[in-house]
Amino acid sequence: MPDQPNLLFYGDNLDVLRRHIPSESIDLVYLDPPFNSNADYNAFFAEQDGSRAAAQIKAFQDTWEWNQESSRVYFEFITDQQTPDRARKALIAFRDLLGDSNMLAYLSMMAPRLVELRRVLRPTGSLYLHCDPTASHYLKLLLDGVFSLDGFRNEIVWKRSHAHNSSKKFGPNHDIILYYAKSGGSTWKPVFQKYTLDYVAKHYRHIDQQGRRYKHENPTGAGLRSGATGKPWRGIDPSAKGRHWAKLPEEMDRLDSLGLIHWPTKGSWPYIKVYLDQRTGIPAQDLWADIDPINMMAAERLGYPTQKPIALLERIIQASSNPGDVVLDPFCGCGTTIAAAQKLGRRWIGIDVTSLATTLIKKRLRDEYGPEITKSYKVIGEPTTVEDARKLAEEDPYQFQWWVLGLVDARPLEQKKGADKGIDGRLYFHDDAESGATKQVMFSVKAGKSLGVAMVRDLGHVVEREKAAIGVLLTMHDPTGPMKAEAAGAGFYTSPWGNKGYHRLQILTVADLLAGKGVDMPPSQDIRTFKKAAKVKKSGGKTGSLFDAD
Repeated sequence: MPDQPNLLFYGDNLDVLRRHIPSESIDLVYLDPPFNSNADYNAFFAEQDGSRAAAQIKAFQDTWEWNQESSRVYFEFITDQQTPDRARKALIAFRDLLGDSNMLAYLSMMAPRLVELRRVLRPTGSLYLHCDPTASHYLKLLLDGVFSLDGFRNEIVWKRSHAHNSSKKFGPNHDIILYYAKSGGSTWKPVFQKYTLDYVAKHYRHIDQQGRRYKHENPTGAGLRSGATGKPWRGIDPSAKGRHWAKLPEEMDRLDSLGLIHWPTKGSWPYIKVYLDQRTGIPAQDLWADIDPINMMAAERLGYPTQKPIALLERIIQASSNPGDVVLDPFCGCGTTIAAAQKLGRRWIGIDVTSLATTLIKKRLRDEYGPEITKSYKVIGEPTTVEDARKLAEEDPYQFQWWVLGLVDARPLEQKKGADKGIDGRLYFHDDAESGATKQVMFSVKAGKSLGVAMVRDLGHVVEREKAAIGVLLTMHDPTGPMKAEAAGAGFYTSPWGNKGYHRLQILTVADLLAGKGVDMPPSQDIRTFKKAAKVKKSGGKTGSLFDAD
């Protein structure tokens, strides 16, 4: 796919892989598939008390549950003539071991996807599967069946968190990353970890007058040589110790002229000075404890519960791909793989089954690279017409809600079942240089045909209760005349920035949004200028991301 732009797919990754991704077109696959364990692994939303919202339950509860669909997938996989025989045997053995369980459903759903991912890899390609120890041992056997035993390269342990207190067992604080290669000729470049402070203190004990740390390195190698490296240099004969010079005499002369040879005393055995700041570090092993998880204050944090640090993906991409290669993430979530690939000059393909994820990724790229980044990729599967949006609203109101909020750059707001406060989303802005106060735009989304003036009044009550500046009703269908009149009569919010008024209650249809119309609020150019104001007390002008903390 040499002439293809970067691609972002909204849809089931199995369908996308089969319909859109050619064989042997991908250089690197990274996937972090969700698993519905007791720990709510890879849940999209979580209330502060740990409970999950209705939308996420709908999105994930049936994904890895043993039911008619997963049973169908299981039998299709084991009876398909194209299924690798080892993978077929592995899944049959899993059923004998696990029975008709949710774990079997998970493995049955993963099996055909792993087969497709191997198909799309080039002969030089690699796959990294990120999981937790709950399922890693099963997935490793499944990957052995798909890639063959020769495909296994590493089981990488990543320390993903600090200490946990667990009852009656050791605290879990690591993830597993299973690394497989399609062939013996897979792309591989060593990557390096920084030296630990203990290592530096032990080995780089010397400090020169400029404050640079260095160590002494033996300038010889084991064994006798008859050539130039075996002869005496500066009166020192390495053969006397059964060794030879590791460098040619002229190179030793050059190092000495640069002051890089240390002579303890005149005529004594020399050492080469090796400076810490000239070393790249230690070649990375299969235990990664040097990449910290994303903490609450991290600049890259999006508030996405399972977000991985970009440094983790950078290491994987640098090790198993080259600039210009194509990186694929079939469960791309909040887009860390995409962000890392973009940063490192790789082309990328992301797939996710939720409109929420694709919306977040588009915003993440735009925030990082500006609006021009949209020209570098193509989104496939999202609604582009009113008819597409109507179909989505009818088939999946939750996905419609996430999608339409994404069109106005708003954060979805999830409530626990029975606790709906009339708010579906919100957007933050700053327009007061004196106080630096955070202002809000509240959103209510209506996907159905039944619209009435009461919806506008309810939104007005929400705006008043939440002390918000503006309220916006987003609708699939055209509002009624009384609805428009009610909104028009709600008055204006007057911004301290420019003393300009904005309608306090607004109604936008999907047709309006697709035509380019947006929320009537303090404009972005004022916000960018405000960020430079001397009296700003907060991060002025930056609207909240989809997952910013309240």
